[in-house]
Amino acid sequence: MKFGIIKERKNPPDRRVVFTPEELAKLQQEHPEASIKVESSDIRIFTDEQYAKSGIEIAVDMSDCDVLFGVKEVPIDALIPNKKYFFFSHTIKKQPYNRPLLQAIIDKNIELYDHETIVDANFKRLIGFGRYAGIVGAYNGFRAFGIKFELFNIPKAETLSGKDALVEKLKKQILPPIKIVLTGHGKVGNGAKEILDAIKIKEVSIENYLTKTYSEPVYTQIDVLDYNKRIDGQPSDKTDFYANPTDYASDFERFSKMSDIFMAGHFYANGAPVILTREMLQSNDNKIKVIADISCDVDGPIAATIKASTIAEPLFGYLPSEHKEVDVFHPAAIVVMSVDNLPCELPKDASEGFGEMFMEHVIPAFFNGDKDGILQRAKMTENGKLTERFKYLQGYVVEK
Repeated sequence: MKFGIIKERKNPPDRRVVFTPEELAKLQQEHPEASIKVESSDIRIFTDEQYAKSGIEIAVDMSDCDVLFGVKEVPIDALIPNKKYFFFSHTIKKQPYNRPLLQAIIDKNIELYDHETIVDANFKRLIGFGRYAGIVGAYNGFRAFGIKFELFNIPKAETLSGKDALVEKLKKQILPPIKIVLTGHGKVGNGAKEILDAIKIKEVSIENYLTKTYSEPVYTQIDVLDYNKRIDGQPSDKTDFYANPTDYASDFERFSKMSDIFMAGHFYANGAPVILTREMLQSNDNKIKVIADISCDVDGPIAATIKASTIAEPLFGYLPSEHKEVDVFHPAAIVVMSVDNLPCELPKDASEGFGEMFMEHVIPAFFNGDKDGILQRAKMTENGKLTERFKYLQGYVVEK
């Protein structure tokens, strides 16, 4: 079995990598029957020299590898036929811009394993950068608040060395007694919570958050049934919400009336109610000044997220009365941060965490006969066709 770590070729450049030098050295030690090559790259966070020092071969020709690992989409002209590939293909939701990529993968008889499709027996995702999206998104939310109100101007996360440096910068800032509402209890939401806890923002109950006044910054972390309610007023539970999302309406206004910063780390499913509506944002009772939309669903559950912002230009102003983008310093503007590739700002931390997950959940499957079905469930294409789990993409694939 020959593993290859491929160079990232998508623009803008992504400095992340699936495995760090230390993790590849560990893989080689634990599985001496495997061989490993790393494609030479001048952009990734770990240099060729660092891999070479760990005893890993550096190469420019990866055609003799059996399995190739990348992060972002591989350009069609760089795909090597008849190989196994692991990368984020961004095709499982039928994204139109990547239809030609999936068509080419099938034409070239490639076995595709999308990082998003790597799940356990209960179809819970095992691999992802969500934690780091949450960490960077929370930092960016505070940075936006400081810039908007000219309280402080901390550097962009991408210029700092990692999570510890982000925390150190935030700890030095003095915050007024603001209220922060955080949605989501998954990897993204809990990643944001790590930052809030690390800088000693006080966590309070929902009831106290909505009813009490504080002399220090506080936050509350809320779940789907805290900001959605059944339209008919009947009791509900999560099972009912996920099964019947159209029977629900947003109950988020009670938070928009009390919050200065909204950090959005929730998962948003098709058919679920809009969480923060235009009407809420236009209301005289709305208090939200900054929205850190970490989930970044454009034209989705947060009305102010009218576009994805970029690492280069992470902030924009949103004018509720006209539902349009304005300058961040417009007096009536809400500042929105909706960067859709946040983990790229912490390439070292994100790569280390990603590699750890891969070493734990995926690599063993290559050497134990895939006894837990990890590879089988994740495989999207095989023998020039979609696998059974992904047959729903057939119409998408044949479209021109």
